[in-house]
Amino acid sequence: MKPILVIDDSPTMLMSISRILTKVGFTVESCANGQIAIDKIKGGFSPAIILTDLNMPVLDGFAFIKQARQIPSTRFTPIVVLTTESAAQKRDTARAAGATGWLTKPAGPQELLATLKQLLPAS
Repeated sequence: MKPILVIDDSPTMLMSISRILTKVGFTVESCANGQIAIDKIKGGFSPAIILTDLNMPVLDGFAFIKQARQIPSTRFTPIVVLTTESAAQKRDTARAAGATGWLTKPAGPQELLATLKQLLPAS
């Protein structure tokens, strides 16, 4: 199975999500901001699903989603926003940009894995 791409500027959050996902057998690739992730995707990396924070330096989550949707290999890849934001307006903006789903931090392991199972039924 293809790896899961996790984008967050918090090393603690990256470590926590990676630990949850690798524990159940997923391979995880992590990036500290959206620009690093875009560069990785343009370099040929093709994730099965993408989890992204919104508030990050260099390239935030909204801009990342818009750019990722312009790249053929990630045009239809599920993108789940994982953020502390809970405002409906932010959620609507993320959906308009191309986000597939939304989880509010701190998302528990069961909630995270249930979301992945919905978006990756073969997993």
